[in-house]
Amino acid sequence: MTATPLAGDERLLRRSVWRKILGRPELGSVVGAAAVFLFFSIVADSFLRPSSLSTVLYAASTIGIMAVPVALLMIGGEFDLSAGVLVTTSALVSSMFSYQMTANVWVGVGVSLLVTLAVGAFNGFMLTRTRLPSFIITLGTFLMLTGLNLGFTKLISGTVSTKSISDMEGFESAKKLFASQLSIGSVDLKVTILWWAALIAVATWILLRTRFGNWIFAVGGGADAARAVGVPVFRTKIGLYMGVAFAAWVSGQHLLFSYDVVQSGEGVGNELIYIIAAVIGGCLITGGYGSAIGSAVGAFIFGMTSKGIVYAEWNPDWFKFFLGAMLLLATLLNAWVRKRAEATA
Repeated sequence: MTATPLAGDERLLRRSVWRKILGRPELGSVVGAAAVFLFFSIVADSFLRPSSLSTVLYAASTIGIMAVPVALLMIGGEFDLSAGVLVTTSALVSSMFSYQMTANVWVGVGVSLLVTLAVGAFNGFMLTRTRLPSFIITLGTFLMLTGLNLGFTKLISGTVSTKSISDMEGFESAKKLFASQLSIGSVDLKVTILWWAALIAVATWILLRTRFGNWIFAVGGGADAARAVGVPVFRTKIGLYMGVAFAAWVSGQHLLFSYDVVQSGEGVGNELIYIIAAVIGGCLITGGYGSAIGSAVGAFIFGMTSKGIVYAEWNPDWFKFFLGAMLLLATLLNAWVRKRAEATA
């Protein structure tokens, strides 16, 4: 005997397609991205060329690789102000360890991964044990890493940049993984675009299809309430910081194998760009709301703006103005979308 489903079960809430669309965190950023794309398509003749679009995607991917885990961390209710300099730390460790130990480049890459993940675990551990705000914890890490990057580089290399490792064993194979490009017809696409797409897919799957994704939203909505229903708050937050660290490792290796040498002062300020991309993509500063896809759209808006200004032959000094304006407009639009979604729920 088979049971038949009850028709019109009042316990089942049916939502229209429009309500589902309004409920998506990235709706505002998608609308903004369409407007920015249309704007630069009109004012910059070369913007729609395939080579120009590949350049835009590359610029977006270098931000997007970090914006994805930063968005997950913000959904979990935390920040990481050390993310920008951690990218440089990752590249410096890989380069200096390989050069000083005259080891295969892959050994340096592996050591860099361990060190970078350790920094992420340190951020998460300090946050959960001290109960201090993540702003304070990661600001301290930011300052320490900035000093260590400069101090160790000058101590070991005698200058503010690392030595060349391009002639070392394993360099070419590592470059293929982290800094190569694929040719599709007449268009060259950087491998970072593939890394970015993979991170978006994995992060979206985690948020929407796994228990850990539920934990992230619960922790961001309220850590005490989440803990009361059995969510492992400490493990979740440490895992989120290690996710940011992994992305920093990927970005750091791309930086190293793209340019061969690394300047120790790079990365300062980039953490704000990652946060801006996540906020433009629909993440709330207060946590508990957002998506990985939204952060990708935010990074794409960043890429279009940074390169669109160049293709339009404007003064690049205006870039920060446009970025700030987009941040405010996107935040207002996202707030309006949320109110509409709550009103029609």
